[in-house]
This record gives sequence, structure tokens and C-alpha cells, in this order.
Amino acid sequence: MDSNLLPSISLRASRRADRNHLQSRDGKESLASGKSYQDSPLKIIWKRGFIRLVLVGGIIWGLLILTALLFHAWSCQSSIAFFSALCNKSSVIYGAIQSLGLVTPPHRCSIPVADDPNKIVIPQKRSPEKFVQSLSYFMEDFTETNGSQSPPLFGGHITWQQRDESFKVKPTMKVHCGFIRNGGAEMAQKDVKFVKKCRFVVASGIFDGYDTPHQPSNISARSQKLFCFLMVVDEVSLEFIKKNVTVREDNDGGEWVGIWRLILLKHPPYDEPRRNGKVPKILTHRLFPQAQYSIWIDGKMELIVDPLLLLERYLWREKNTFAIAQHKHHRNVYEEADANKRRKRYARPLIDLHMKIYRYEGMEPWNPKKSTPSDIPEGAVIIREHTALSNLFSCLWFNEVHLFTPRDQLSFGYVVYRLGGLFKFFMFPNCEYNSIFILHNHTREHSSKVEWVKSLDEFKKDKTGGLKESRGGLGLWTPYPGDLDSVVLPSVKRTSKAG
Repeated sequence: MDSNLLPSISLRASRRADRNHLQSRDGKESLASGKSYQDSPLKIIWKRGFIRLVLVGGIIWGLLILTALLFHAWSCQSSIAFFSALCNKSSVIYGAIQSLGLVTPPHRCSIPVADDPNKIVIPQKRSPEKFVQSLSYFMEDFTETNGSQSPPLFGGHITWQQRDESFKVKPTMKVHCGFIRNGGAEMAQKDVKFVKKCRFVVASGIFDGYDTPHQPSNISARSQKLFCFLMVVDEVSLEFIKKNVTVREDNDGGEWVGIWRLILLKHPPYDEPRRNGKVPKILTHRLFPQAQYSIWIDGKMELIVDPLLLLERYLWREKNTFAIAQHKHHRNVYEEADANKRRKRYARPLIDLHMKIYRYEGMEPWNPKKSTPSDIPEGAVIIREHTALSNLFSCLWFNEVHLFTPRDQLSFGYVVYRLGGLFKFFMFPNCEYNSIFILHNHTREHSSKVEWVKSLDEFKKDKTGGLKESRGGLGLWTPYPGDLDSVVLPSVKRTSKAG
């Protein structure tokens, strides 16, 4: 038995000696090369610690950014003046958090106007003309179609080719811009004479007797002398106003309601009152050609901010020539079109056809990469300097309203798109827009049969001809030079109940 144990013990001893010899040799080699096995774990720990440090630092940095965004969102909605003053509503950050739904836009917010209208310095020079140096208008209508004569239209019988050419901006341009001879909307000579002296204009309009004039408030003595307050009306509205409020007459036969000078447009150019109302609203520069600046406000609104303060805030301060508010609910034209259909603002199939034409011509849904805050404005307040480019934009905008649906907010972004970024404008926050006026109810709600139409078959079955407009929207009934049947409208996400 002892003889058997001895070889086993000697074998283990020899193996241990071999291992010690190998370790000794490896240790010498490691020392010779300047390395140590004890350094490797430290390096591993150091590398892992660095990675963890970077990750923790990134997480902390991300939390700090998120905290800053949440604080910014909170401050923008805070009722505490100190914190609300920290909010920059024109910043990219505010736009980003608003698009994420972290900020609920307030209904009203303070307008950063100057303190005293008497201290405002009015620019002595007009804004320089860019891109368009000379703008003129077609005054005769080419009415011959297929050998037959049709009466002249206020906006003209615009062909698809003429419409396409009008978007190609050149130094000298001639475009359709309403007021075709014998097309309607004529002013009396006494009114033509009066408006020639108006360089600064606050304009409004009432059609089909839906409102009575609302007197503006907080108007300085300087602005009362500087501005002409012009209320454009049709004959139905003038009669309604005379029955419900006091109208005084001056020595020249001019008719006044408080500060408002009534301007009568005889022979309304369209069947649809909503479309008639777009004439003074969009073509202010044509009605009042001597005006250098104008502020449009819808007839159901009471202006509560001095107009000189508005010009300084929205035009002169940042050298803008056109300012309009952002829509409260929508930025995407296809969403707004869907909302118009839901609220029965015009015939649903005609709104779809209108949008198909825009989609065929390349109009994309709004997205944050676009250069404008929104494609949809609140058009009830428009502040303008009447430069050639601004006037061209107004003409092209009106032509779209003349050719298609009378819902002007559907055409605004399209005209901006077709001008290829040449037309710059200031789109101010909706909460400031709501602080410019007090909204009054119409004396009665507007409704027309065409607004309730759900399919084109209803137009075909209509024997009276009362559904189809005879002088507006004719582009919707003129064969389009493109395959609209292949057009698929973008899907719409309904983001609001109000529409």
C-alpha cells in the first residue's frame, strides 16, 4: 500500500513544481515587458466606470432639459406675472412644446404694444418694393366661350392658364383682381371722393343685414384724426342699419354711424353673401387705392386696441408688410377643410373638389419643416401695408376665393405655397388676436342651401338652379386639365371639436 502512495505523492509534487515553474517564467516575462497581471482588472473597472459615468451624465442632462421644457411650459400658462414674463411665445422651444401638446394656448394674452400712441414714430418712407415693381389689373372680361356670350364676372372668367401664369412673379405683372367693368360692386361718387383722402384705413363690412356697426373703443385722438374708419355695406345691410341704429348725414351726403363712414357697394357681385364679404376684406387695396396702410376687422367685432398701436406692433416694429393671426385649432389645410364640411360651411363635395385640385398641384399638409407657423389663418383681422407684393398676394388670394369655395382660409396657405417663399408675412399668436376685439353675435345666423349639399347628385337633381352659384365658384364646374379622379386626399386627424 505504501508503495502505491509514493508514486501518487511524487506525481502531485512534480505537477506543483511544474506549475510554479510556469508561473515564475510568466511572471518574469511580464515584468520584462513592463506589464502586470494586477493592472488588468483596474483597467477593466476604469473602462466600465467611464461608460457608466457617461450614461449617468447623459441621463442627468436629459432630465435637466426635460425639466427646463416643463418649466417653460408651466411658465407660459402661469397666472403669476413674473413667471409668465419669462415665456417667449415666439421661440422655437415654445413652438415645439406646443406641437407636443404640453402647452394649452390661452384664449387671450396681452399684446406687447407700445405705451403711448402719441409717441409712435410713423415711418416716412414706404417699405422697399421687392420682386414686383409694377402691378396692374385686368379691367375687361373675356366672356366669349364656345361661341356664346356670358355677362362679365366681377372676378373675370379666369382660365387655368391665366391662373397658373399669375403665380410666376416678375418685376412687371398684370393679373385679375376683381372689379371687372360691369361686374358689380360699384361705389357712389361721393364715396369715391371721400376715400381718396384716406391714407390710413380701418375697414370692416356688413352684408345681407347680419350685423350693425360696433363702435371701437380705446381710440386715441391722434388715431381718430389719422385713420378713416370705413364700413362697407350692401343695400340690404344699409336699410337694416337705418332701421336699427342712428345714421347721420354730413353736408356732402356721406352717411355715418358713430365713427364709421358707411360705404355702399351697389349691385353685389355674387349670389352668396359670404363671397360678397370677401371683396372689401381681401381687396381693400382696390376699394381704397390711396391707402398706404389698412386694418381689416370683421363686422361682428368691436375693435378695442388703438389702430396705431397695432400698426407699430405688427408691421413697423419688425418691418413686416402683412400680418395675420394663426388659427386656433388647425395648421393643416386638409384638417380645416374637413372641419368646414363638419360645420356645413359649404357643399361637402365642392370642398373635396377644391382640396383635390390643391393636392394635385402639390400642396402638402402642414408640418414643422415648413417655413410658416401654419397654413391656416384667422382671417377676421388682417393688417397690411399696401406694397406691390402684398397687393399681388391679396389679388391671387381673392382669385382663389372667386374660382373655388368662399372659405378664404382654405386658400391662404395655398397662395403662399405657390409664391415659393417670396411672400413674407407675420403670423402672430392666436391669443393676441383674441385680445384685439370683443366678439358680438350676428343679428341672425347665416345659412344657404348650398351649405347643406352632401353629394354632386343633389346639384344634378336640382331643377330650380338655386343650389349652384351663377357668378362665383365657377372653377369648380370648369373641366380641370388634370386627372383629379386619381387624387387621394391625405388622411385627417380631428384634433378639435370646434373645427
